[in-house]
Amino acid sequence: MKRLRVGFIVNPIAGMGGRVALKGTDGVVDEAIRRGARPVAPEVARLFLSELKHYKETENFEFLTGPGPLGEDYLGEFGFVFDVIGHREIGYREIEGVKIPDTTSEDTKILAREMLGKVDILVFAGGDGTARDVHSVVGKKVPILGVPTGVKMFSGVFAASPESAARVLVEFAKGRARLEERDVMDLDEDAYRRDEVRPKHYGKALTPVVELLVQGAKEPQKVDESEILEAIADAVAEEILSGDGIYFLGAGSTIKRIKDRLGINGTLLGVDVVEVKDGEARLLVKDAAEKDLLRFVDKNPKIVVTVIGGLNFLFGRGNQQFSAEVLRRIPKENIIIVATPSKVESGVIRVYTGDKEVDEKLRGYIRVRVSPWMEKMVRVV
Repeated sequence: MKRLRVGFIVNPIAGMGGRVALKGTDGVVDEAIRRGARPVAPEVARLFLSELKHYKETENFEFLTGPGPLGEDYLGEFGFVFDVIGHREIGYREIEGVKIPDTTSEDTKILAREMLGKVDILVFAGGDGTARDVHSVVGKKVPILGVPTGVKMFSGVFAASPESAARVLVEFAKGRARLEERDVMDLDEDAYRRDEVRPKHYGKALTPVVELLVQGAKEPQKVDESEILEAIADAVAEEILSGDGIYFLGAGSTIKRIKDRLGINGTLLGVDVVEVKDGEARLLVKDAAEKDLLRFVDKNPKIVVTVIGGLNFLFGRGNQQFSAEVLRRIPKENIIIVATPSKVESGVIRVYTGDKEVDEKLRGYIRVRVSPWMEKMVRVV
């Protein structure tokens, strides 16, 4: 097997806004830390490299990366062969006692530009913003693969998990991954935090694809399913109101319809905590963070969520408030899934919490409500 030259870029602050209900990190790092967020991208990058190290094919890998927290630190920990593009010295700043690298999107763009013509594939750890930055420089000149560390990750260039990214890279090296043109998308995060969805398509990137290991891109709701969606919302809301209890209502337009039927002023893109008593719903926490959900996990809550169309994710994309710690303490049978038929037509939905034990608990077959009167058994992977 010939040597594979791999570009590796880490956005060290990607994903910090997820668990604290900021729905992204662009421009709000300080606020995320004040809410209790801590860096997640470094650990995800380490998980990717740790998995990659298990493959003997990596003996033929040579990496080109950025200085310090942009890639060098992690590759050094695992003993990979690499060279560093030392475009500048990376400093740190401290916010509320938390040290974070003083990096910007320009660092990503500069490194990607320097890697053009020198690597066979460019792997980055980040979210949609990072994908957009990389694509703005490389276009379709070199294949790119995302290690998912962000919040939304609506683009189709991401592996399903850090472990999946390692496997895809190895399959690419062996010539067994097909190259596809995949959509690069991003949302206006300021609008997103105001419960406004403003997606924008930024072009197509070449991405290595192995079945089930690389996600699709976010898809809009099909117009011809709108009536089914309204009927599902009516039926589920009626069932929720028929008994007392605590509910964690997830994000998305499907669940927002249920929130509206319950008569609460819930969020479109966040998680809300609702109490139902004597046939009435009361909003306890609007746009809840992970810490808010943990306050109620001992009250035997039920989770109501949907599947993200195209991405096929149930947990792990856009709803990181449902963390491994939260899901560990809620029985699988307390998870109510609603989705239109097109969202589950593949027969597979994904979960990724970063905790193997919790992911394993959720795997297997689960019921999905696809109409007011019908459920479908769908495999969770």
